[in-house]
Amino acid sequence: MRGRSLLIRALILFTVIIFTARLFYIQILDEDYKVAAENNVVQKIVQYPFRGLVYDSNDSLVIFNSPVYDLMIVPKEAEIADTTAFCNLLEIEREEFDEKLSKAKRYSSILASKFIEQISDDLFAKLQDQLIRYPGFYVLPRTIRSYNTASLANVVGYVGEVSSNYLNRDTTDYYRSGDYIGIGGIEKSYENHLRGKRGATYKVVDVQGIIKDDYRGGEYDTLPQSGESIHLTIDLELQQYAEKLMEGKVGSVVAIEPSTGRILALVSAPSYDPQLLSGKGLSENFGVLNKDENKPFLNRPLQARYPPGSMFKTIQGIIAMHEGVVSSNEIIRTDGSNIGDLAPPGPYDMVKAITKSSNNYFYLIMRRMVQRGLDESAYIDSRIGLENWREHVMEFGLGRKLGVDLPNEVIGNVPSLDSYDRLYGAKRWKYSNIASLSIGQGELTVTPLQMANLGAILANRGYFITPHVVDKIEGWPNPNIKKEILPYDPEIFESVLKGMEQVVMAGSGIRGYYAPLKLAGKTSTVQNPHGEDHSGFMGFAPLDDPKISIAAYVENAGQGGRAAVSVASLLAEKYVMDSVSRFWLEDYVLEERYLPKNAPRPTIAEN
Repeated sequence: MRGRSLLIRALILFTVIIFTARLFYIQILDEDYKVAAENNVVQKIVQYPFRGLVYDSNDSLVIFNSPVYDLMIVPKEAEIADTTAFCNLLEIEREEFDEKLSKAKRYSSILASKFIEQISDDLFAKLQDQLIRYPGFYVLPRTIRSYNTASLANVVGYVGEVSSNYLNRDTTDYYRSGDYIGIGGIEKSYENHLRGKRGATYKVVDVQGIIKDDYRGGEYDTLPQSGESIHLTIDLELQQYAEKLMEGKVGSVVAIEPSTGRILALVSAPSYDPQLLSGKGLSENFGVLNKDENKPFLNRPLQARYPPGSMFKTIQGIIAMHEGVVSSNEIIRTDGSNIGDLAPPGPYDMVKAITKSSNNYFYLIMRRMVQRGLDESAYIDSRIGLENWREHVMEFGLGRKLGVDLPNEVIGNVPSLDSYDRLYGAKRWKYSNIASLSIGQGELTVTPLQMANLGAILANRGYFITPHVVDKIEGWPNPNIKKEILPYDPEIFESVLKGMEQVVMAGSGIRGYYAPLKLAGKTSTVQNPHGEDHSGFMGFAPLDDPKISIAAYVENAGQGGRAAVSVASLLAEKYVMDSVSRFWLEDYVLEERYLPKNAPRPTIAEN
């Protein structure tokens, strides 16, 4: 019994010691107890990082960050003795105050949310001395995007507040309500690099909302990490010149450095000043731009689809020679009876057919590719031939994504067997039904980016590098670039390139001729069933040492030998020669306008 009594006493003593030690820890050492005992709360204040800076190819700063301030509220802690005075301080009506308070409570009664976004500098100055009287409110510094240029909107995109729909889909669990996220352009495609990493500080705040101290001496505080800087491939001066040439027009210009795949200029016209979608004016300006009938948000170089027209004849010629259905010097006599044609009937070899853009010549050589006599049935034979032809066309980057580092790239269309089966019925179509493909029309569609890349393939005599707009990320080369070699003998390209040279020297592209430039290319008058035809051009310069490939589309401008070749030639001259000397041609381009003047225009709001 005595031993049992001692054991019980020992257990009681041990329990008392444990409780005493725990009480000492809670009351003397534990910070959480101190906070609760003094009727304080711990407030988490998010520290937003600086978004990564963006530079052009010449290290000129394009995008930077400007400070703004949000007025935050924690509804449970909010105490307002005089609502009228508070509304007067914030320069808002009581109705607006009630609406904002209700919205904050719906979000959370204990979590901070924005009460007023991006308050003015004057209001910020007034609030510094007054907020001590309004527990539950505090000012949170943030940054918005600012721009050193009114150009590049369709390349850079914009930054906006993350939507509730996105938050519901966000599997990374990174974003929170009120966070900013890249929307469109490189801001979207390089979001993970540009956004940085949030930090946070924890403060002990009393019931009056006054910060008393760092929570646990700042033990849990984390510093924000700035986003990574990005260097574009875009030559800003060249981009601005291209945009100038496209003023008053609808269309696209894409310029690529053939040897590297670096996109030197990417113009979608009409466009807008990127500053319009930064700051307090974002929502209003977005609404105006979104209603513009000329669709400034449509990134035409990547998303507009056009028939390639006669530019496609360069591909046809190379595939036909590769397949052995024609040689470069074979003479084919045309009589003009197969398909409509502006080129006169007569004898054509490859160079002359490219130069004169003979529709009947390319009708005949494609018929040789499609109808190979591999099956007794003309329908089955055409299926075999078309599928082989289609595979070759896609090797040139058509009908598929090129992998450009911008969002929303479309693939265009290289029609498949299934598409014609749906249109005509299985085994109920043959070459005569699809002959318009031979001259780049019919169901065939491409994007301006694909055509600029075609120019690079021709300039390189059979290969291309992934087109891209970001050159370096935080000083490191873009890792997503690859070289794609087409399975063609480089010698096959020479007759096509000779024809392209003649197009500019003495053919439909003569308006773009400038001897020192040595521009080679192909014009297209792109058929448009909805109005005036579109003007198109694809080419590169100089012929013997290519530095730039260009595709230009000007909608409703008629023949390719007018607006498109003029824009492309001037842009090539600007890049290769470092200046423009043909002022007469520049004046001609700047005077030509095909854009309605009654479209609504937004304004830049004061932040």
